[in-house]
Amino acid sequence: MGTGARTDPLAHIRDLFDLDDDVVYLDGNSLGAPPKNVAARVQEVVSRQWGRRLIRSWSEGWWEAPQRVGDRIGKLVGAAPGQVVVADSTSVNLFKALMAAVHGTDRAEIVVDAGTFPTDGYIARSVAELSGLTLRPADPDDLALSDTTAVVLLNHVDYRTGRLLDMAKLTEQVHAVGAKVVWDLCHSVGVLPIELDALNVNLAVGCTYKFLNGGPGSPAFLYVPTEAQPGFHQPLTGWTGHRSPFAMSPDYTPDPGVSRARVGTPDIISMLALDAALDVWDRVDLEDVRAKGLALTAHFRDLVEDLPGIEVITPDGEWRGHQVSLRHPDAATLMRRLVERQVIGDHRPPDVLRFGFAPLYNTFEDAERAATALGELL
Repeated sequence: MGTGARTDPLAHIRDLFDLDDDVVYLDGNSLGAPPKNVAARVQEVVSRQWGRRLIRSWSEGWWEAPQRVGDRIGKLVGAAPGQVVVADSTSVNLFKALMAAVHGTDRAEIVVDAGTFPTDGYIARSVAELSGLTLRPADPDDLALSDTTAVVLLNHVDYRTGRLLDMAKLTEQVHAVGAKVVWDLCHSVGVLPIELDALNVNLAVGCTYKFLNGGPGSPAFLYVPTEAQPGFHQPLTGWTGHRSPFAMSPDYTPDPGVSRARVGTPDIISMLALDAALDVWDRVDLEDVRAKGLALTAHFRDLVEDLPGIEVITPDGEWRGHQVSLRHPDAATLMRRLVERQVIGDHRPPDVLRFGFAPLYNTFEDAERAATALGELL
């Protein structure tokens, strides 16, 4: 094992995950590994809560789960209780956030990170079409904002390169022209400390199946700060966002709090699997997670940057997430052959190899084994 592992304050956390020691799993930035306690929790939900308590379970914790689990995620993103709700998918939550951000605006444009994850761009374009605003892609280094900008959508970590944006600086820049900012935290939540409240972020969304290990298709989350909740108007006025959902009123009156961001009936089994997965975070400090992530990615980078034909496109220094992206003209074949050797990363067309390091369960030995396998293939 690498020398850094001997001083790893998170080494014991790996034992909480159900992982095969023969596999080097470096794709936690796409799908996190399962904590061991999740299977038992899901079995309990199915066999007892659903199987024995039946519909009574809705009044025994199911109904409040989106807010309760949201508060657990809130601790990881610097949000006080009552400001994060878990519901729907990232795409749906992003639609809600952007529509709420442009509601009633007299401004003309939505600005989106030019390198954004594709679905963010698709949703932003739909919102622009529905609201009559112009969509303008822009480089985060040159947003060119003005008093015509209504909202800016930014990815905290670039999914392709792993670049980390300066949330404090860019949020201040957006606010300086009187616009709102929506942050996509999919590749940063569970990676580093985030301070949404302290930075006065307007709205944020994120998924839970990557570094939060919630499982495939686990519900996403939406952050709406308390002061913004009375004015949070979004068009998906489903019954669970109603002030009195069981009154079955023909008129829609939104819940006064963050529950107004809910739409339909929550996915209880996935929701409670996520709740179980979040237990591992009760035992760690995000500062330790960030420190180990930087050390892991730096170690891997040092091992691969001089390999033949390899170009590292992830920034050096602290402005990166917990992934290392490499460019190689035969990236697809290389990744397929790495997977055959039990080294699992992923490929992004046309020529990018991505290796995501989850500090809760990845080790320095994982980095070394992956680099050795890549070197042998090259």
